[in-house]
Amino acid sequence: MGRSRKKFGAKAREPVAATEATKALEVEVNLDIRQDKYDGSNALVLPSKKKKEAVQKAKEAKSVPKLSKKKKKELQKVLERKKKKVNRTHLLEELEKSQASKKELSMLISTSTMQTKGLKRLGELTSAEAQPTEKLGAQINSIKGSRPTAPKRPRLRGSDILDLDPESSEDSSGDDDSGEEENNEERLEQSGADREATGSGEEKLGEDDSTEGAENAVAKSGQEEAVATSELAQKGSEPSATKPKPPPRPAVFVPVHRTEEIQNARHQLPILAEEQSIMEAINENDIVVICGQTGSGKTTQVPQFLYEAGYASQKGIIGITEPRRVAAVSMSKRVGQEMSLPCSVVSYQIRFEGNTTEDTKVKFMTDGVLLKEIQNNFLLTKYSVVIIDEAHERSIYSDILIGLLSRIVPLRRKRGNPLKLIIMSATLRVEDFTQNSHLFKVPPPVLKVDSRQHPVTIHFNKRTPDDYLQEAYRKVCKIHQQLPEGAILVFVTGQQEVHSLCHKLRKRYPAKQDDPKAEEVPAKEAADPKKNGSGSCKSDMSDTQTAPASKQASRINLDDYSVVPLDEGQLEDIVKDEEREDGVLSSDNEDEEPPPTQSFQPLMVLPLFSLLPSHKQAKVFQNPPPGMRLCVVATNVGETSLTIPNVKYVVDTGKVKMRVYDKVTGISAFMISWVSKASADQRAGRAGRTCPGHCYRLYSSAIFNDEFQKFTAPEITRRPVDDLVLQMKAMNIDKVVNFPYPSPPDKEALKAAEKKLILMGALEELPKPARFKDLAKWEWSSKVTPLGRAMSCFPVSPRYAKMLALSQQHGLLPYVVAVVAAMTVQEVFCNLGFSEEPHSQEKHTRWKKVRETWAGQGHSLALGDVMVLLKAVGASEFVGCSPSFCEQHGLRYKAMVEIRKLRIQLTNELNLLIPNLGLSVDPKMDPPSDLQAKLIRQVVLMGFSDHIAKKMTDEERCSETEAAIAKNAYKSIEVDDPVFIHPNSVLSGKLPLFVMYQEIFETSKMFMRVVAEVEPEWLPVYAPKACTFSAPLEDPPPRYDKKKDKVFCFMTSTFGPHGWKMEAAEHEFPVGLDRFRWFARFLLEGQVLPFFKSYTKLLLSPPVTMVKSWARLQPRTEHLLKALVSQSADSKEKLCEAWEKNPKYLLSEYLEWIQESLHNEVSLKWPPSHK
Repeated sequence: MGRSRKKFGAKAREPVAATEATKALEVEVNLDIRQDKYDGSNALVLPSKKKKEAVQKAKEAKSVPKLSKKKKKELQKVLERKKKKVNRTHLLEELEKSQASKKELSMLISTSTMQTKGLKRLGELTSAEAQPTEKLGAQINSIKGSRPTAPKRPRLRGSDILDLDPESSEDSSGDDDSGEEENNEERLEQSGADREATGSGEEKLGEDDSTEGAENAVAKSGQEEAVATSELAQKGSEPSATKPKPPPRPAVFVPVHRTEEIQNARHQLPILAEEQSIMEAINENDIVVICGQTGSGKTTQVPQFLYEAGYASQKGIIGITEPRRVAAVSMSKRVGQEMSLPCSVVSYQIRFEGNTTEDTKVKFMTDGVLLKEIQNNFLLTKYSVVIIDEAHERSIYSDILIGLLSRIVPLRRKRGNPLKLIIMSATLRVEDFTQNSHLFKVPPPVLKVDSRQHPVTIHFNKRTPDDYLQEAYRKVCKIHQQLPEGAILVFVTGQQEVHSLCHKLRKRYPAKQDDPKAEEVPAKEAADPKKNGSGSCKSDMSDTQTAPASKQASRINLDDYSVVPLDEGQLEDIVKDEEREDGVLSSDNEDEEPPPTQSFQPLMVLPLFSLLPSHKQAKVFQNPPPGMRLCVVATNVGETSLTIPNVKYVVDTGKVKMRVYDKVTGISAFMISWVSKASADQRAGRAGRTCPGHCYRLYSSAIFNDEFQKFTAPEITRRPVDDLVLQMKAMNIDKVVNFPYPSPPDKEALKAAEKKLILMGALEELPKPARFKDLAKWEWSSKVTPLGRAMSCFPVSPRYAKMLALSQQHGLLPYVVAVVAAMTVQEVFCNLGFSEEPHSQEKHTRWKKVRETWAGQGHSLALGDVMVLLKAVGASEFVGCSPSFCEQHGLRYKAMVEIRKLRIQLTNELNLLIPNLGLSVDPKMDPPSDLQAKLIRQVVLMGFSDHIAKKMTDEERCSETEAAIAKNAYKSIEVDDPVFIHPNSVLSGKLPLFVMYQEIFETSKMFMRVVAEVEPEWLPVYAPKACTFSAPLEDPPPRYDKKKDKVFCFMTSTFGPHGWKMEAAEHEFPVGLDRFRWFARFLLEGQVLPFFKSYTKLLLSPPVTMVKSWARLQPRTEHLLKALVSQSADSKEKLCEAWEKNPKYLLSEYLEWIQESLHNEVSLKWPPSHK
């Protein structure tokens, strides 16, 4: 039975206990006042009055209605106004302390006086005339709003008004609704008092502050919103305590002396106005993100802010990472020049060179340099600030740096030596940093800086053309013929398109330099606006700029104009002319061919792409000759890397050629695709650097909105990550999949990278667990090997690092260093796919003969394109790497300079890693001998053991769907499709059976680049991890090699996923029990140690018994086998190590094999001499 429910009205039916209080109440009877309908003296019927009053009060308290949401908001406003009053009082008190003196105030003139008498009249007044104004009592106050300090006039009051509000004068300066505010406060106090009384039961609410009453009222006005309202009430009465402020510290200022010219230039930068907010954010936060477009001054000014704030004085140095070496060098020089500091203080460190010293305070470097420093000093203790510049480019090293620094910063904070991390980006794509909780647990603050950008008008095409290159040509012609002065910048995809468009534009608008009068245009043609589209254009450039030759000043004859009002057709023509001034072209018909070019000024057309020599790139920064317009045809290198001056018109094809890698195989292909919206905006921004500009997009707005991605995918998601995984494994980051990437790479790419590194021997795969639940831990648990750790020391790809690590024998190191440097640099040879030169075919033929000569014969020819690269490096260094030699032999000069720098760096790295090596860069290096060429092939094979291809047989070609295409084709172990040797390769005519290649790239076909011949018998020896071996063959039988101290056997094998059969070859005996059985046989036969040979004929069983199938039947064989397995003694070296630990090792097991009469003799000689 449960507890009985209390009935309704049970309290009223309870008998009243007689107390002294009730007895006293029974006597007091008031007969005069009969408001009640009963006699109050009847104590037997009526309950106690005190009880009645308590119940009545409780009922009244319960009947108080809850505050509505509107009333809550009103009460909150009351609290906020009270807080403002308190803060205002404190503020005025603080301002009074810093108020100007009376002497200073007397020298000032109030605004009211100036407006009343006027500035001119005020200056004419004498001191005597101005004297009465000083006696009026109107004193100037430097504190705005400080009304209590002003003199008060007596307030007129009526005789019937009582002065009961002493604070009314102070509140008179408040809002107009002060009366309503007071009523709300009273209501708030009353509500809080009633609820306090209800909750306590017996206690009475005293006179509390109105703010506390408001807090109680808001906190108890609803059960569903109790928590939220209580927090708001606490915020209204208490100061904000969301984040504890750091303790105050003395301000530090390091003086910097700048020239007036530099100071004026700095004042024009938008970021200079944000210095205070930037430094406050850096001081209060360890991680800050700064966003600002190109030109805002982030790179040059933020390091100066930090230097002046003392971040480089005692704590450490300021480090700035740049994705490009050119930017690191140029920025260090620019910042040093602006701060008037020597290069020893503001220094740089890049891949090949640097000028850092012990006095360095500001250090610019590439991101790879800082990543190497983290390997040696994980906490970066010598840095106080690290700035990651150009983070929007999302290079693979900058992403890894941000991931590592996100863990280093908290560790430095715990150790009391905080490190500041500043991430600077040119785009507003900061969600990868701010909204990535795996990267930053607390989102860092984001500061946005405006840029010096003039307005740019965007013009879309009505429809998207198929031939964007021809459309770009038409658009440039229209701009040149119809629009005012200003340089033109055209964006195309690649080098060949740049040359093609330049050739067409130069042919249409040639520069006539021989005839000085060729640039002049007849006045008749210039005055005809229909024939010359630029006749009605008005240049909005400054008057100091030179007018084009096609815009000759013409006389206006008023007799040629009619006084009759213009009709609609004529008005439309005038509107079109005015639209030309706004950058609107006359027609958007893509099929319309531009008019002839007799009357137009010449066009100075210049190419711009990354492989262009530096002296030719510098031409785009020079002013064009008078009477010529500049037109730059560029690839995407013109988006952010270089700022071309005086660009007013941008023609954007919307296309970009991007190198795309397969996530698993790593095969690369150049794909032409749409750029991202962010890149399109970067291109358009190039037109607004110096003046308002126009951007003509050769695609429709629908394509832009639907087909364009918002941002370009980060590099780490678009390329193989072999080097990344090896570097992280060498830094003891085993679970690379759990690393805090800003944009994590695909797991398939990480798995493929680990698989390749295991094949190369850089990583060691742990044994697979037996339990299913342990598979997840085993999947990413590979460990770095000693070879892999040595490979991680070189700043090259893992396969090249393996070649360097294994090439110390036979004097191969200088040659391998040159080969690695040449294979690392892209586009060493000039490509004549398109050229404007008349004798280009002759050059191509001559260059091809030079390469065939460099290839040589024998093993040198078998080395193929690798030998051509090696001979090219040697020949270039022999003559001093001159530009004329490179031009004559078809070499790219910039690439050869890059190879020289990389050779020097690799040589220095090897000298540091290998003591007493003494390697140097010899410019007079002799060509390798025939034997050395063979050994170099083997070294290259060890680095590219996963890049092997076999020539397809006739049967395999017939099985293909298109036999004609598969002619001279090869089958690669990476892909199923047929691949081909490139026609420019020296092995394209030889077609060996097996070849190795550097990479596969896809154009019309899949071509192999940098090909060398491979001997089939080398594959099982130098690429054993890619082979599947059979069981050891009995014929020929295994043997023991004394020099190598190993057991060898012959095995057949298959290579690669296609199962190419290899001939039987000798290999080290595979690990297993049979390996110990054969070693025991050779030990008993005396082949390992001469001691056992003297007792071989006296053994109870022949040594061959150890390898027989019935050997388990004899105990002596099992005992000897178990003893060898227990110490892993499968070689002479391991056997001797076991005897050093235990001299009686194997004694009892060997005594079982000899007669008992020889036991004492053997025991005295044990252990056998191993000398």
